[in-house]
Amino acid sequence: MAIVGRVVGIFRHPVKSMRGERIDEAWLAADGLAGDRGWAVRDDVVGEIRGAKKLPDLLRCTARYPEEPATGRITAAEIGFPDGTRLRSDAAGVAERLSALLGRPVSLWPRLPAESREHYRRAFEEGVDPMEDLRQIFGRLPDEPLPDLSVFPPELFELTSPAGTYFDAFPLHLVTTGHLGLLQRLAPGSSFDPLRFRPNLLVETAGEAASPPEFDWCGREVRIGDATVSVTVPCPRCVMTTLPQGDLPKDPAVLRTIVRESDQAVGVYANVATAGRVAVGDAVELS
Repeated sequence: MAIVGRVVGIFRHPVKSMRGERIDEAWLAADGLAGDRGWAVRDDVVGEIRGAKKLPDLLRCTARYPEEPATGRITAAEIGFPDGTRLRSDAAGVAERLSALLGRPVSLWPRLPAESREHYRRAFEEGVDPMEDLRQIFGRLPDEPLPDLSVFPPELFELTSPAGTYFDAFPLHLVTTGHLGLLQRLAPGSSFDPLRFRPNLLVETAGEAASPPEFDWCGREVRIGDATVSVTVPCPRCVMTTLPQGDLPKDPAVLRTIVRESDQAVGVYANVATAGRVAVGDAVELS
């Protein structure tokens, strides 16, 4: 096996589409990092689980786990609101606070079992053109192509996420410093901060990359710490990469650069082949 990089950041997002927490180590299993996307907001007007693609003010909130979760056990998250208020995800009144922030009635839910398919079902709104809706979600201009949606699991045409999870498509997401550095050189006026891309693992790769290093990992296995992951496909990027969060401003040029220069994708998705602990500093070995 060849060492292709080293883990320099581990990111966990307790609540889907809220800013997450940076941790030193984590348990990695079939459902991803323990506790990642353990909670999500449901739009009670349309009856659908939704994230910042539709509810961008979610990125104004932060989320962390006061009590460490475990595989198959989601603990309550602590949510930080823009005004400094902090509430647990299981606290009375948290849905009302989120509804006031987002400007519409919402509720907050932990992951439900995969059998609860109605909970994950997409809501197809009357009068909404599906293709225009996709263009809005992916932030594409009229002259830009949509990504190849065939790379996603087929159930995502019916469900908002793989049943039993709140992931967009796959349980693990990796991004390399080499790819971010390449984009930064191509568009020096923008900030390609890893937080815009919400990876689980940020992998440092050596030198200046001439092409995205992680794209070469697709279809292969990578060993990280005690775990082994199967890298699937590049991650098509959406409007979330352009939204303001923390100190990062709104910047549509980020997505324009990705579509033009990086085949619409940054980072790769992966499934977990062998569970195990991963930590900052672990070597990333390509089989």
